[in-house]
Amino acid sequence: MVRPNITSSIGDLTGTADGVPATVQLTVVDAVTGDPRPGAAVYLWHCTAAGQYSIYEVRDQNYLRGVQVADDAGRLAFTTVFPGCYPGRWPHAHIEIYDSLSEADTGSNAVRTSQLALPQADCEAVYADTRYENSAANLSRLSLNRDGVFADGWADQLATVSGSNDDGYTVSLLVRV
Repeated sequence: MVRPNITSSIGDLTGTADGVPATVQLTVVDAVTGDPRPGAAVYLWHCTAAGQYSIYEVRDQNYLRGVQVADDAGRLAFTTVFPGCYPGRWPHAHIEIYDSLSEADTGSNAVRTSQLALPQADCEAVYADTRYENSAANLSRLSLNRDGVFADGWADQLATVSGSNDDGYTVSLLVRV
């Protein structure tokens, strides 16, 4: 699962997720001091352009899931596709942060479990792409304030996004642990 590019399945599975290219850049820091957390391992996963999760709705694939380890500056990046929007949830990606790769390998003792939210204007631009099926309609019925997860506050979880559908997007977030 440790891999920078999470667009393709691994192991015996061979599928590749389709969608607008995106790079998710995270910087993991100590919430109190702001110091980088080198060696922190982040497990990131999100849905497809069609709003489905591998392993669950797309049972014969395991793409759009992976782990990366933060460098000395607390930075790491995943190559992926921009997440779609499914009914009832604001567009997002899930993250679990562990103190080390060995702890991430066990899947227990996460020091933080959170999500990153995607800005509405960027989602609207991406969802004009035909690969995103019902994402635009799903997004039009939602707001961050009404989302069951983000409704309690999303300011620290709202990523910044730059780019375009033609060139791909960079999604960035400072993750305080």
